[in-house]
Amino acid sequence: MDSTTPKVTGIGGIFFRSKDPAASKEWYGKNLGLAITEYGSPFEFRNANRPDEINYLNWSPFDEKTDYFDPSEKEFMINYRVQNIEGLVKKLKTNGVTIVDKIETYEYGKFVHIMDLEGNKIELWKPIDSVFTKMGGPTTK
Repeated sequence: MDSTTPKVTGIGGIFFRSKDPAASKEWYGKNLGLAITEYGSPFEFRNANRPDEINYLNWSPFDEKTDYFDPSEKEFMINYRVQNIEGLVKKLKTNGVTIVDKIETYEYGKFVHIMDLEGNKIELWKPIDSVFTKMGGPTTK
C-alpha cells in the first residue's frame, strides 16, 4: 500500500484520566524515567519507511473531569497516526462509523474524532512531525 491509502499507520498518543495529572507526570518521570513536559511525555521514534524521519507519540494524563474524552465515558483515549485523513473519514462514513467532529487543521497536523463500536472515543491524527522536531525539548527515547 502506498502513502495515499486511507489507514492507521501507528499510535500517536495515549491519554488517560488522572486524579492529579501533575503528580502522575512527576511519578512517571521519577520512577520510570519518562521525559516530562507540560503535556506529558513525548516519545521519539524513527519512521520505519523513512528512517531519517523522527516521529512522536505523546503520553498524557488528563484531569479526571476533562470533557475532552466526551462523549465517551471511558478512562482513556487512544490517538492513532493516520495517512490520508480525508479519505479515511470518507471510508468511515461509508461504513457507518460515528464521526464526532470535523477535521481540524493545526500547525502540527490534522485531527478528527470518531467513536468505536464499544463507545471509545478515538482521535485520528495526520501528523506533521517536523514541527515537534523544530521545537526541540526533552523526549523519551
